[in-house]
Amino acid sequence: MPISRIAIGSPAEASQPDALKAALAEFISMLIFVFAGEGSGMAFSKLTNNASNTPAGLIAAAIAHAFALFVAVSVGANISGGHVNPAVTFGAFIGGHISLLRSILYWIAQLLGAVVACLLLKFSTGGLETAAFSLSSGVSVWNALVFEIVMTFGLVYTVYATAVDPKKGEIGIIAPIAIGFIVGANILAGGAFDGASMNPAVSFGPAVVSWTWTGHWVYWLGPFIGAAIAAIVYEVVFINQSHEQLPTTEY
Repeated sequence: MPISRIAIGSPAEASQPDALKAALAEFISMLIFVFAGEGSGMAFSKLTNNASNTPAGLIAAAIAHAFALFVAVSVGANISGGHVNPAVTFGAFIGGHISLLRSILYWIAQLLGAVVACLLLKFSTGGLETAAFSLSSGVSVWNALVFEIVMTFGLVYTVYATAVDPKKGEIGIIAPIAIGFIVGANILAGGAFDGASMNPAVSFGPAVVSWTWTGHWVYWLGPFIGAAIAAIVYEVVFINQSHEQLPTTEY
């Protein structure tokens, strides 16, 4: 069971140069991702006189997030593993691929990256608000919770299949593409209902800058549950436990 391999880590780990470099890489990757993804929505809204909640706006958001995540994962892959998502980090922790203390370091960097990206967007657009994630009319928090669980399950399952699995072989080189594609596809599926976050940091940044917290817990609980389920399923069913544990920087 992956739960038996969960590691807390040592306090000294947080001050190790490689851990600090990895955290910085996560900060930069998250800043790139949120700035491009959130910024594309703000740009589309400006160009269409605040008509971003349209089919064209949804498609634009899906494409922008898919491309931005592809780049963000690629540039961080060789340093931090290119998690770019607290839920992905949590899934890696559940599978025993990263310690708790290193995970916390990643989470702090990811949240700061998202907040800084939204602050930069607000400043560079002359004070336009970064829209916080919210539920559409007729969608309850429980509907949204299920959406977030299922979509994040698909995302983290893809991460495990293309980047974490020690048997992946050459397929690992397409991991950033596959991860970007599944996020773009999930936005097309769930964007009209709850915004399709799948990423607590992506929800946290706009919420802090706009100070809007309605239903915000959904965008934490759903992704973490989905990530945990994906990690446990893939570890138990598909990863041969006799394989040597992967170093953090290899996924």
